[in-house]
Amino acid sequence: MIKRQTYLKKLLPFKDKQLIKVVSGVRRCGKSTLFKLYQEQLLKDGVAPEQIISINLEDLAFESLLDYRKLHDYICARLLPDRKNYVFLDEIQNVLSYEKAVDSLFIKDNVDLYLTGSNAYMLSGDMATLLSGRYVQIEMLPLSFAEYVSAFEKDKNIDRLFQSYLENSSFPYALQLSDLNAIHDYLQGVYSTIVLKDVVARKKVADAAVLDSLIRFMFDNIGNLCSAKKISDTLTSGGRKITSPTVENYLSALTESYILYRVPRYDVKGKNLLKSLDKYYLCDTTLRRLKVASEASDSGHILENVVFLELKRRGYEVYVGQAGNKEVDFVAIKAPNIVEYYQVSETLRDQATLTRELSALETIADHNPKFLLTADITPAESYNGIQKRNVLDWLLSAEA
Repeated sequence: MIKRQTYLKKLLPFKDKQLIKVVSGVRRCGKSTLFKLYQEQLLKDGVAPEQIISINLEDLAFESLLDYRKLHDYICARLLPDRKNYVFLDEIQNVLSYEKAVDSLFIKDNVDLYLTGSNAYMLSGDMATLLSGRYVQIEMLPLSFAEYVSAFEKDKNIDRLFQSYLENSSFPYALQLSDLNAIHDYLQGVYSTIVLKDVVARKKVADAAVLDSLIRFMFDNIGNLCSAKKISDTLTSGGRKITSPTVENYLSALTESYILYRVPRYDVKGKNLLKSLDKYYLCDTTLRRLKVASEASDSGHILENVVFLELKRRGYEVYVGQAGNKEVDFVAIKAPNIVEYYQVSETLRDQATLTRELSALETIADHNPKFLLTADITPAESYNGIQKRNVLDWLLSAEA
């Protein structure tokens, strides 16, 4: 079991704090494992086993608890009156009107409450209103490259491990599978569960073929600027008639299920978001193989995708930068006042490519850190303050 230290470090400071701890993220990214690791730490710290109540609401053994009243009664019957109780509810979105049970448990002084969910929708609407100011959210992703490398203590060939990371998936369970066919079947199962449970069922999709075409288009266009109208026009011209509002509705469901991430554009000079055109990136690039025949010509965007996810892991809000007529791959912002700029290029061996990539960063007049990340095996260099770094070194750096 890989110790997800990054997330444990985020979770542990909130122990016994009067806040609901919500761990969200795509299905099978490791949320349940994180709870197990956290519970192990509680036991090491002297918490007795009977103080821990853990319920996975996708387990048939707990099917009767999908009614919020029965869930509430089941937990209350097991609470120790004279000690702190640590209550873990996995995949809470499966319980209809779960916010009523959550709110009732939250107001009990002897309950420390932890939830996971695989859909951002769970923290919208009534739930968000009910819990406003009373919860902290930790967004979880599949394995980082650094976490992946930690599973191969005897293999020091970082380049080979990175290719394995891209080919074999960052979903934790994939590490236990022996070949690409088994991994493909596993990913197909993960994908089908996400689409059927978090998109088709919730959005009541009537035409699954149109949704499949949309997903295929999005997977094939990670890192490309697009709009709902452009997508609808492209699909309609290809024989799959779909309106812009329907595209927006489906994209909303895909991003809420954490299978896709929407990245809006940011005007670097004006310091405001631009309304037209966004980019989308995948939670795990190997999912593309389920829908895209060849990835050979898109390795640059795949590398961008990896960098985007790493910036998300490090706690940044990430945008596509617009600096005049130049595009900056990522503007990374972290409160209260950290702003960083990133260009990602698979190779910079060609002088024209290096000049082009530097020019976008040189357009930015402020003095915030600027990084140029490349897969080239190259020492760190600086160009008028722009730091050129090997992307694998950056991924494995202590900032992760």
